[in-house]
Amino acid sequence: MTWRLHLVLVVLLPLVVISGLIGTGAKLPIPYFDREYVLRFLLPDYPGNGELPQIFGAEEKEAPLVVIDAGHGGRDPGAVGHGVMEKDITLTLALALRDELVREGSLRVALTREDDRLLTLKERPEIARQLGADLFISLHADSAGEQSELSGASIYTLSDRASSAAAVRFARRENDADRLNGITFEGQSAEVSAILVDLSQRRSQEQSGEFVELILREGEGVYDFISDAHRAADLMVLHAPDIPSVLFETGFVTNSEDAHRLTSPEGREGFVRMMTQAIRIYFARLSEV
Repeated sequence: MTWRLHLVLVVLLPLVVISGLIGTGAKLPIPYFDREYVLRFLLPDYPGNGELPQIFGAEEKEAPLVVIDAGHGGRDPGAVGHGVMEKDITLTLALALRDELVREGSLRVALTREDDRLLTLKERPEIARQLGADLFISLHADSAGEQSELSGASIYTLSDRASSAAAVRFARRENDADRLNGITFEGQSAEVSAILVDLSQRRSQEQSGEFVELILREGEGVYDFISDAHRAADLMVLHAPDIPSVLFETGFVTNSEDAHRLTSPEGREGFVRMMTQAIRIYFARLSEV
């Protein structure tokens, strides 16, 4: 059999048959093959059904509300090192901090996730906004790759440049909202709304910075921080313009000492003690204003 005949049988003949079937209106069977040829796309675990997390602690609605965000989760493990995953560290610390704040009373506390689920970056601060949070804390654990000697915690707030850009985006999206951080901007033009949101966000940034300084003060001699631990960046999770927000990198999972501290009862206790004290002082100062 010549190569030309091979070409006709293998390529052209099936095309002719299919064209003929289509011309007669016949239905073509679809092969099953266990449907493994079907493309599957991973979607977030969080259903996005509008259900908000439970609020624990003080029953008074006037009590300040802290929303704690355990970074990563579900199919996203975050940084991995020394047999531990970031998503597990952040959830353990978030649960421990919540329980201590609830035990001490006077505050309300909610977690963006209480189990091993995946939330998008936009969902996390949005949960805090919908709950009416007074403070948003996103917990993470860093990775330094091959630089295993790097250790210590760092705390991020939104950068000034990122704040202005986020204000414009937020104002464009939320132009019909009535109040933000006590400022009314319903019915304003996009330009005026952007200015008002920017003012609101700058106020929240100032409060975020004050909270960072309290963490560093309360953690002195108790918790290990990198040099220049207060940093600024354009992080999506910090874009809520009306809530003081910080992202706390609790340490490096790629460093053996940090990994041990982050997973040990003693290290967890030190973290909770530092954060609880900083949070209580932060709200005590606000009440005096």
